[in-house]
Amino acid sequence: MKAYVVGGAVRDQLMGAPANDRDWVVVGATPEQMIAAGFTPVGRDFPVFLHPQTQEEYALARTERKSGAGYHGFVFHAAPDVTLEQDLARRDLTINAMALDPDTGTLIDPFQGADDVRAGRLRHVSDAFAEDPVRLLRVARFAARWPRFHVADDTKALMRRLVDAGEVDALVAERSWQELSRGLTEAAPSRMVDVLRQCGAWGRLAPELDAWCRADATRCSALMRTLDAAPAMPAPLRFACLCHALEPARIQALCERWRVDGESRELALLVAREWPSLSTSSALAPDDVLALLERCDAWRRPERMRLALTTWQALEAMLDERDAARLQRHADRIRQALSAAQRVSVATLPPDVRAAAADGPALGRALRQARLQAIAQTYDRD
Repeated sequence: MKAYVVGGAVRDQLMGAPANDRDWVVVGATPEQMIAAGFTPVGRDFPVFLHPQTQEEYALARTERKSGAGYHGFVFHAAPDVTLEQDLARRDLTINAMALDPDTGTLIDPFQGADDVRAGRLRHVSDAFAEDPVRLLRVARFAARWPRFHVADDTKALMRRLVDAGEVDALVAERSWQELSRGLTEAAPSRMVDVLRQCGAWGRLAPELDAWCRADATRCSALMRTLDAAPAMPAPLRFACLCHALEPARIQALCERWRVDGESRELALLVAREWPSLSTSSALAPDDVLALLERCDAWRRPERMRLALTTWQALEAMLDERDAARLQRHADRIRQALSAAQRVSVATLPPDVRAAAADGPALGRALRQARLQAIAQTYDRD
């Protein structure tokens, strides 16, 4: 029984990057031997175990065979006679198909992954790559993580073949969002979109966004630059940027197709709904700002309101200098108004107003008027 460090940890070490997690492959062992050694079984589809001390994942060496469409259409075989090279051969890219002997420090690299790391090349291990549509998304995500890397020509051809065979249509929606949302947080999300467009997958995965980009290539290019320039924005904000020009029905359709989480969906809808007026309005009066905060449910969801403001400000890069400056003023105005209005409550109303507004509707009107006054006072201080 022999264990090797495999995959991303080996790749990252060669790239001089910190490896946050280590995955292990065990050769020559049975599940019973792993359990007897104190490992805890956790794998459902194939034997994976947690180390009793480090809690790192140790998987038995395995092979896989295509048995149906999509991500789950595989039969796995794990046995003591499966070699390390056979296990590495089932992996997606050569840079992920390397192993390290922890006892000797020897690199096991049967597919020249180290050469591809040095060349900045994303290259598939074998034609079996085209059997799993998730691998297409992973390549696009890696392209976004390392902008200097390029996709090898023969790998591009396999990706197009995968799309043409309809495998992308068999993707599990939740897995699509898992990969795409991670890609949106990488260094250059535009590279992910570009790779998916080149192989034809973007039109299948995001026809709404693909149609918008085809209709307005100039604005689409500006949006891609904006995504790349946005400083370390989390996935919900970058997804909202991506969808900012779409109609609500199209955003809903995209979210349904990708099974986007509720937080990201709500933020994208809010940002897109208010973007046209914020990016074109010459001025916002106090009652305009109050109405916007009310539409955005800012009293109950102030943090979402702040996320929307951050997203709008990131989108300033798509505007010319004058419009961007105006949008910045709008965002500052809204942020000050939100802070001022949040300090208004029933307790802060004058006693005579509270007494006069005893019922619910009247009290609501009094609160709204007090919030409007608080917002107007922020204008007076300018």
